[in-house]
Formats: sequence, C-alpha cells, structure tokens
Amino acid sequence: MLVFYGGTLFISWRISKKRENADSYMTAGNKIGFGISAASMTATWIWASSMYASATSGYQYGISGPIHYGLWGALMILLIYPFGRRIREVAPRAHTIAEVMFARHGRSSQLMLAGSNILGSVISLTSNLIAGGALIHLLSPLSFQAGILIIAGGILLYTLWSGFRASVLTDFAQVMAMLGAVIIIIPVIFFAAGGPSMFEAGAANLTPQQSNFFSSEAFLNQGAPYVAAVLAYAIGNQTIAQRLFAVRKDLIKPTFVTATFGYGATIIGIGMLGVMALYLGITPLEGDVNNLIPQMAATYLSPILLALFFIMIIGSLSSTADSDLSALSAIMMADVYGQNVAGRKKANPKTMLLVGRVTMVVAMAAGLYFATAQFNILDLLVFVGALWGTLVFPVIASFYWEKVTNAAFTVSVIAAMAIFLPVRFGWIEMTTPIGIATDILSTIGIGVVLGLMAFGFFGRRPAMITGIVSTVIAAPFTIGFLHEYAVLSGSLVAYAVSTVVCWAMSVRSGATFDFGVIKERTGDFDTRTEDDLVPTQEGK
Repeated sequence: MLVFYGGTLFISWRISKKRENADSYMTAGNKIGFGISAASMTATWIWASSMYASATSGYQYGISGPIHYGLWGALMILLIYPFGRRIREVAPRAHTIAEVMFARHGRSSQLMLAGSNILGSVISLTSNLIAGGALIHLLSPLSFQAGILIIAGGILLYTLWSGFRASVLTDFAQVMAMLGAVIIIIPVIFFAAGGPSMFEAGAANLTPQQSNFFSSEAFLNQGAPYVAAVLAYAIGNQTIAQRLFAVRKDLIKPTFVTATFGYGATIIGIGMLGVMALYLGITPLEGDVNNLIPQMAATYLSPILLALFFIMIIGSLSSTADSDLSALSAIMMADVYGQNVAGRKKANPKTMLLVGRVTMVVAMAAGLYFATAQFNILDLLVFVGALWGTLVFPVIASFYWEKVTNAAFTVSVIAAMAIFLPVRFGWIEMTTPIGIATDILSTIGIGVVLGLMAFGFFGRRPAMITGIVSTVIAAPFTIGFLHEYAVLSGSLVAYAVSTVVCWAMSVRSGATFDFGVIKERTGDFDTRTEDDLVPTQEGK
C-alpha cells in the first residue's frame, strides 16, 4: 500500500509543479488523447464495487448473473458516445452536465442534476471504501475501520493537489495493473478450486434457476433493472461526463468503444468468482457477500498472487474514488461557486481551486462516516441508477428539442421522484388497481428505455418505432405481474413518468431555444495565460 499510494502521490506531485489553472483542475484542458482517456474511462468504471457486485450477482443468480451485470454495464459505456457527441457539439468547453442545464434552462434544473450527482458520488465513494476496508480486514490484522482510513488517506493525498489530471494519469497505471491481474488471477483460482470438475461436483448446490443460463429470476431481479439503470448512469453520472468533456472531441467514439470491451470482459470474468463460490458451496465470511472475492483469493492464491490480487482491488477502487472526488469538486467549483455564488464573470480562480480541495476533504469525511454502516453495494448501485432515471429523458430532450422548458424539466423530475420512491420501497400496498396502474407505467418505461437507446444510434424515427413496438409487445407479458418486482418497477416508472410529463408540458409550449447560446454561456472560468501562472524570479 505504501508503494502503491506513494507512486500515485509522486505522479500527482509532478503534475502539481505545472501550476495548472482552475479549468485544468476540472477537465484537463479538454484535450486528453485516446490512450489516457480510454484507460481512464475503463479504470473509472471497473471499480471495486462493480467487481464485488458482479461476484454477488454470480453467487445469487448463478452463471447468468455476471453476464447480466457486465454486459449491460458495458452497454452503458457504449451509449455515451452518440449522446456525448451532441453534448460536446453544443457545449464544447463545459465542465459538468449541470452547468449546461443552467445555460439551457436555469437554476432549478442545474441544481437537480448537481444534487443527484453529489448523492451518487458520495454513495459511490462510500461503497469503494467499504470494499477496500473489507479487503484489508480479511487479508491483514488491521480492522475494517483502520482499512477505510488508510484507503481514504491514500486516495485523498494524490488527488487533492492536481484534481482531475491526477485522476486520469493515475488511471492509466491502475488499469494496466488491473487488467494484468485479472488475466492471471481468474484462471489460477479456477484450476486451484478444481477446474471443470467443480461444476459437476457442485451442481447440487444450485437451484434450478441458478443453473439455468436463461434464468428469468436473474433477468427480472438483476438484468432488467440494470438495463434500465445503465442509460441513467450514462447520462447522469458526472464522473463520465467529466471524461466526456476532457477527451478530444474527435476521439469520443474510439475512447468509449474501447472502454466498453475492456469493462465488459473484466467484470464478467471477476463475476465468475461468485459463480465458483456458489458451486463450491462456500458461505460468505460473517454472512457478508462483500467478502466473497477476498475470501476466494485468500483461500486459493499463493502469497505472491495474493499481493497481485490486492493491487488489482486497491487500483480499481482508487481509480473510481478519485474520480468521485474530482466529480464532486467540479460540481462545487463550477455549479455552486462559479455560477450560483460568485457568478461566472466574477468567479476567482484561486477561490475555485480552494473550493475544489475543501470539497474533496469534506466528501472523503462523509464517505468514511457512511462506510461504517457497510451497506449492500448492489442495492446502492441500483438505487442511484433508478434515481438518475428520473432525469434521463428531460436531460436528453434538452439537448435536441427546442420546446423543452425549465418548468417541464423541473416538474417532470419531481413527479417521477414522487412516484418512484413509494414503488421502489413498498410504501404503498399494491392492490389490484394500483398494481395494474404501476404495470402500465412500467410497460411505458420499457418503451422509453429502448426508444432512447435507439435514438442515440439511429435517430428519431427508428426510436419512435422501437419505443411503440416494444411497449405493445411487452404489455401482454408485463401488465399484471411486473409490480411484484419493486426494483425493476421503480426504475421503469421513473422513466415513464418523467417522459410523459416532460413531453406533455413541452409539446404545446411554443417555446424556442437557440442551442448556439450554450457555447457563450459555458466555458472557461480561469482566463489567466500560461505566463500568469509562472512565478517571476522576484516572486520566487
């Protein structure tokens, strides 16, 4: 750990000597190349939580669990580039999606998007600390609390001074270590645990659904909710948006296509550790499924390979945690201080940097506080994805449709949230009329999700056909029972309500909007030249 965090701190220290400005602290000058950006996107999304959650899915649902988790997660990354090109076209030098929403609509839509990202990044940071703390507790004499303190201190030290640039440059080294470790570790554990004979000997440990590659239980509880969540992550997540604004505009497509394959292969492979644990009849240590991956490693790996495994997990959680810190700092710098406190023209770059660094410290402290509760990682991820689902249609429509108004955006998100929460957490009894109404909304949500995916790649007409046809085909199979799956229903209802309300309030609004003004309303806060950033001899 000293070597790992010492190395990342050295990289950050070397960057900090370049005296970067406030905009570079958030987006690295909007000109990162293909290699660094693809590695950073891959490393950011191959986080410890996704590894642990994929293994949990394999342990709960069998062979199809990791495939549902990894395949749809990879699809999320792929979905970014068609929408990303449009976002960069209208706002080439923005720092956050919320900043663009301020330019497009005003303060309420901006704060909704910024607020959801603050919540999402703190939850993400918390789950990564939980993963690291569990690993250190299992593989060393240190306690869980000591483990999360060490992880938090190491990440904060190397991210604090150089911000986003430190995050993306350390991501490159971290993803190389992660991919190398995965290629070696998974086969070693597989053969050490018995190889192909494991599946024959342990078949009795599986239920019929767990042994079924096309398990309906796995699809309805894991696959389908994640399909709904991935589009929300692609559009709403600031860690992704930050890389979208940082990479060169002409490299958006190859960057995210490359990250798609890297993420999918790695996460499905790691998830197979959960499947192996299921076949072997292993009970998670202390009853906590978050312990499955380190438990398998500690049981079947030699000390040298165990050290390699440790680097893989620490690298994965660090690469995402530093991205969360960078995302939170950008939101507080650009959306809170830059636009709502000081104002774009009066924002002081030095104060912005101070705000960004203080944000990182406060966010890490909050992550440490919540990490002591040791939430279930899979539940956290699905909840945040569904929460962002309320924003997907209003955000996407705001980049393409000039009729969307601030009132339509705001009311649709609030209405979707008001219905999502009671459905997701069972606050209302699903009697027959309420259950049927929920199923109808969920079925409309299926059409919305598939239609928006089609829109990204093929345009408006294919999207409308896809949405209508998929809704009609799904209705006979979903109305009457879908409300029994609260996670899936909650996500789909969020999409449906926000879409219907936003469309209904916008279609007859008569509003028009010139997308060209977004370029004028977004852009650099720090206009100091390179000469301004280099101290004079007298200053030294």
